[in-house]
Amino acid sequence: MQAFDYLRPTSPDAAIAALGAEGKFIGGGTNLVDLMKSGVETPHRLVDVNHLGLDKIESTDAGGLRIGAAVRNSDVANDRQVRESHPLLSQALLDGASPQLRNLATVGGNLMQRTRCDYFVDPAFAHCNKRNPGSGCGARDGFNRYHAILGASPACVAVHSSDQNVALLALDASVIVRGKDGERRIALNEFHRLPGDHPEVDTVLKPGELIVAVELPPSRAARHSRYVKVRERASYAFALVSAAVALDVQDGRLQGGRIALGSVAHKPWLAEKANALLSGHDLGDLDFAAIAKASVDGAQALRENGYKIALAQRAVERALRAAAGAA
Repeated sequence: MQAFDYLRPTSPDAAIAALGAEGKFIGGGTNLVDLMKSGVETPHRLVDVNHLGLDKIESTDAGGLRIGAAVRNSDVANDRQVRESHPLLSQALLDGASPQLRNLATVGGNLMQRTRCDYFVDPAFAHCNKRNPGSGCGARDGFNRYHAILGASPACVAVHSSDQNVALLALDASVIVRGKDGERRIALNEFHRLPGDHPEVDTVLKPGELIVAVELPPSRAARHSRYVKVRERASYAFALVSAAVALDVQDGRLQGGRIALGSVAHKPWLAEKANALLSGHDLGDLDFAAIAKASVDGAQALRENGYKIALAQRAVERALRAAAGAA
C-alpha cells in the first residue's frame, strides 16, 4: 500500500474542500482498504467522513426516512423505524455481510461499493477495462460464472453485488449528494452506471461530490415485501443473484410495485417489464411465473453463467410469492 495523507474534517463542506484531485472519502473502509492493499486503488489522500454529523436516521416531512451516509449497516438494519416502515431494507442488510462487517460498513460506502470481479480486484490480471481502461475484458472470454446477464457491454461484464442497493432500488430511494455547488438529488436507478464504453466510471457523481444521505419515500409495501438472496454457501457470501420485491396492496388488490435484481448487471437492475405487470390484479390472480420471466427480459448468457437466468427467475418468483403471502 502506498503512503497517503489522512484528514479528519468536521463538516461536509470541509470534507469536500479537503478532498483534492486524487483523494478518496472513507467511511468504514470495508471495500476501499482492501482495494488499496492490493494496489487497485491508490489515493494520495483519505478524507474521513465519520465525524460530519451524517450518522442519523430521521423521519422526513413527507413521511419517509432520511438515512445519513455515515450510518452503519447494523444500525440501519436494527432501527425500529426502518424495520416497521421499510423492512425490505433491513432484510437485505442482514443478508448482506457478517455482523463484524455490518458494524463497520456505512450506507454511503455501500453505495460506492465496487465490483468483486476477479479480473478487477487482482492486478495480476492484465486485462480489465474497469481497472485499466483500454486493456480489454478478461472475463468476457475467461472465467465468467459470476458475471452479468443484463446490461453488459463488450467492454465489461462485471456485476454490482451490493444487497443494500437492490433493496433501496425496489423502495424507490434517492441519493442526496453535496458538492461545491450545493446539494442535488439523484434517483437510485440513475446513480449507478451501466458499463458502456467507460466501465471505469461506476456512478454519476461529479468530482468532489459527497454522499450525505439516502431518502426513502413513504412506503405502502411494508407488509408485502421480501428480499431473497441466492448464494453458494449459507455463511457470508456475495449473491449469485438476489431479488427485492415491494408490492403496494390495497384491500387485496395490487396497485403497483417494484422488482429489483442484484448480481445480474453492472448496477442494481430495475425489472421494468415485470414491474409493468404489477398493478390491477387481485393477489390471488397473479401469474408469478410470467412476472418472474419478464424480470429477466433481454438477458444474455456468457459461456459459464447461463444458469443465472433461470436462477434469477426463481429468486423473483420466490420473493413475489412471499411478498404476496402465497409462499
